Amino acid sequence: MNKALLIVDVQNDFCEGGSLEVKNSSNIIPVINKLIDKFKQRSYPVIATKDWHPSNHRSFASVSGGKIGELGVLNGIPQIWWPDHCIQGTPGAELHPDLKPVDTIIHKGSDPEVDSYSGFFSASGQPTNLEDLLKKQEIDTLYIVGLATDYCVKFTVLDALSLGYKVFVVKDGCQGVNLNSEDSELALSKMKKKGAVILPSTKLEI
Repeated sequence: MNKALLIVDVQNDFCEGGSLEVKNSSNIIPVINKLIDKFKQRSYPVIATKDWHPSNHRSFASVSGGKIGELGVLNGIPQIWWPDHCIQGTPGAELHPDLKPVDTIIHKGSDPEVDSYSGFFSASGQPTNLEDLLKKQEIDTLYIVGLATDYCVKFTVLDALSLGYKVFVVKDGCQGVNLNSEDSELALSKMKKKGAVILPSTKLEI
């Protein structure tokens, strides 16, 4: 079994004080850092995804003319309008400074016409280079953490499962946006139903 740790979007704009802050996001940093240490000790890859939006990305409320948090349509695909976030080359797009170094960064969301929650594919189905990277390293098992449980983590996990990966979601290494209070629990339930193993970091055996 070839394993990798996949850290989803632990970027400044999603962390406390960021433009699209996920509440209590700082709680997951120590959990993820311990996992980074464990994986590196065993020479398993540590990969991080980053939202990497151009400043004119049409998921931004400021560009679309929509209201932040409302549901609209972008190129025929349902789209929540977000505040400007993770703009290429800005401090908000950088990984949280307390996060330990990772081996590889996968950029997503660079096409201004379509959003990209998943680390594998955009909303229109365009692949990132994540799967190619995993195939080259013969990875078949992913341990996934990051932000946010109910968006980018969920879609990354569901795509990983559909591609045939064994997926473990480390619950205390994730935090949700929760536009609705139950969103994260519903997301975890859906991931589990599709085949992901949900567990706390204390029960993780690598």
